[in-house]
Amino acid sequence: MPLPADKEVSFRESVNLCCDLAMATLDIPEGMAKYIRNVNNVYQVRFPVKIKGEIETFIGWRAVHSDHKLPAKGGIRFAPNVNQDEVEALAALMSYKCSLVDVPFGGSKGGLLIDPRNYDRDEMERITRRFAFELIQKDYIGSGTNVPAPDMGTGQREMAWIVSTYAAHCPGDIDHMGCVTGKPVTMGGIRGRVEATGRGVVFGLREFFRHPEDVKRAKLEGNSLEGKKVIIQGLGNVGYYTASILQEEDGAKIVAILEWDGALVDPKGLDVNDVFQYKCDNKGGVKGYPRAEYVEDSKSLLEMECDILIPAAMEAVINRGNAAKIKAKLIGEAANGPVTFAAETVLKEKGVVIIPDVYLNAGGVTVSYFEWIKNLSHIRFGRMNRRYEEGQSQLLIEAIEKTGNKVPVELVEKLSQGADEIALVRSGLDDTMRKAFQDIRERFWSNEKIPNYRTAAMAIAIEKIHTSYRTMGIYP
Repeated sequence: MPLPADKEVSFRESVNLCCDLAMATLDIPEGMAKYIRNVNNVYQVRFPVKIKGEIETFIGWRAVHSDHKLPAKGGIRFAPNVNQDEVEALAALMSYKCSLVDVPFGGSKGGLLIDPRNYDRDEMERITRRFAFELIQKDYIGSGTNVPAPDMGTGQREMAWIVSTYAAHCPGDIDHMGCVTGKPVTMGGIRGRVEATGRGVVFGLREFFRHPEDVKRAKLEGNSLEGKKVIIQGLGNVGYYTASILQEEDGAKIVAILEWDGALVDPKGLDVNDVFQYKCDNKGGVKGYPRAEYVEDSKSLLEMECDILIPAAMEAVINRGNAAKIKAKLIGEAANGPVTFAAETVLKEKGVVIIPDVYLNAGGVTVSYFEWIKNLSHIRFGRMNRRYEEGQSQLLIEAIEKTGNKVPVELVEKLSQGADEIALVRSGLDDTMRKAFQDIRERFWSNEKIPNYRTAAMAIAIEKIHTSYRTMGIYP
């Protein structure tokens, strides 16, 4: 059956088609291949909440794609256009993502059909707690079964409400803090989680530029991100941290920022922090920002010439309608599913290289894994070894200086610091992203059946999931 590269398909179908391409490169029995491909279960819930004196009914979903590892893991998004098809697609991506980066979780995802902008804080709390209660009742929340996290429209605040609701209904669970991740640090969260997805994107891009053959394939030059012209689509949590880190730590030029109410352009480079502050002060929009050119049709700037295009918001923003006009040399998928299956076929013919979402935005779930470990161990990272490391470093400095060699003051300060929680989190995230990309490129360059990084990443992930099921004794 020919793949529908000449027409758009749904997000879920797109994920499944990518799965099919990867499956074709593996030796997996047909029955198991079908099982791995499909979502295991979906729970749909409807519940009422009294809002401004009237009863409103809300609808939500929680899908589990795979439970080859427990708990199943995945965010909860609050959005006015979320639907079951999208939730199933995102759950599948979570399975592949966790498997690829060796995070021992199954894949899950949740969604609530709501526009959070239409409700005040107290109303959102009542709605969130009621949704959480419905999921708790069916074992779709729990530190050993299913662990949600923030996604579009949710954040630390919502996760705090969920863990509080869970604790109230499951008072005997001493590991209740592990029932969700992405919580405030004061409620069992971990330092570095808020920035994790964006920083993971940067770590992934840095690793790409460490490999000359891959850089050359994208028609780019150099071994770093310094001076590269970058377009960011979506300055939310992921887009902001990606752009800010690229600008401040890597010397990249953020030449355009695309938002829902328009776009900002500056060939010399935008001040990301300044734009973000303006956006926060102006109801989430960039219109009226005084220090850059404003373009009302933000989607048109996806076609602007640049080195790296980073879609960091919604799925399907690069599709069959605009793919042929894309001038970026490299696309880094910071969002889930921003390039459609049909668009990827067109981009491949143009020679545009895509670093896929299944790898590039795995930073969030990686650090969620660290937070979950912290919650189950009941101890923050660095608590037992930080001061010991500082003492050992100080002894080393003293030993060097006894030989008559003076260690510079600035080095003494750096060497004598033990690793704290955020340093350990960033180190673990960097190691994860490096290793995963190295695995992907090795599979890509060594297997002529594999056309791109996405297929390579999916093949690795599916292979690991299959191994897990087989070792369970599903079949001999």
